[in-house]
Amino acid sequence: MNRLLAALLALSLLCCILPAAAEEAEAQPLKKLVVAEPVHLIGYLPLYAAIHEGYFAEEGLDVTVVQATGGAHVTAVVSGDAFAVIGGVDSNALANRGSGDPILGIVNCVNRANVYLFARTGLAPESDSVADMTDFLRGKSIVAGRYGGSPNLLTRYLLITCGLDPDRDVTLVENADASTVTAMLQHGQGDIGNGGEPQISEGITAGIWEEPFVKFPDLGDYAYSVLGVKRSTIENDPETCERFVRAMLRALKAVQEDHEMAARVLALEFSTLSEEGRQAALDRAYEDALWSPDGFISEDAVNMTMTVLRASGLFEGDYGWEDAVDMRFVEALHAAGE
Repeated sequence: MNRLLAALLALSLLCCILPAAAEEAEAQPLKKLVVAEPVHLIGYLPLYAAIHEGYFAEEGLDVTVVQATGGAHVTAVVSGDAFAVIGGVDSNALANRGSGDPILGIVNCVNRANVYLFARTGLAPESDSVADMTDFLRGKSIVAGRYGGSPNLLTRYLLITCGLDPDRDVTLVENADASTVTAMLQHGQGDIGNGGEPQISEGITAGIWEEPFVKFPDLGDYAYSVLGVKRSTIENDPETCERFVRAMLRALKAVQEDHEMAARVLALEFSTLSEEGRQAALDRAYEDALWSPDGFISEDAVNMTMTVLRASGLFEGDYGWEDAVDMRFVEALHAAGE
């Protein structure tokens, strides 16, 4: 009888403990992470989708995106204020010079150079030939973005390709905040601007400019916006990195396959943009194959990005794929069928 009572008592205690343990597991707080972005862009839609669709939360992560202009998106990771940065391999390369703890891309997002050139309404080159482009660009005032930023580097690369000196043959207005290009061209502070969506659709809707006359996505694979973390983060917290990458891979796949979801997330993040503008932006992204389909950052993408950076004169020396990325998590998750 005593043994029976003891067994019943143990069973009763177990029934009480198991629900309590389950409730405690469910109540575990999500790990808070900050991702720094240089500007709020439609190109970062997979990142936003991973937040809104709960992919990060399902991995136990509470991810917040914070805008940090003027290059502070990179330094936020260097200083430890942010877990990750979304930006170009070129920006990371500049920050990594002499660093013992470099920023490495762990998953891709935007695999095309998401920059376009647009001119104020009434201005446009006669054709896209090098000769006509050179004649058109010469002497113009170009709102080119922050010096050293990817849009600025690509604009300089185009000018150099056309045989123009970026510092003498044109006037480069190097605004720290890329989102100001719409207002600047609207108020006559430039003839030409560069940028991506939603700025393109905003300017077209307002009649400030027409369709872009240069599409840098035509350069092909380009490590324009990767998610990068410090090497020490990879070494010290690989589990969080893997969970973060898993959520991003889900988001990249979902954005490619579910256009309605993409439009829904777009409306949440860019509510002030008209529905027509949002749809035009989304159509442009799909047409230009903006987003990485699988999260891989290829050698070709890194090499093209570094070619543009070196042409600007801001960077010299060797810097290759192995210096820029760490694909261990992407490779492992794909190998596991995820």
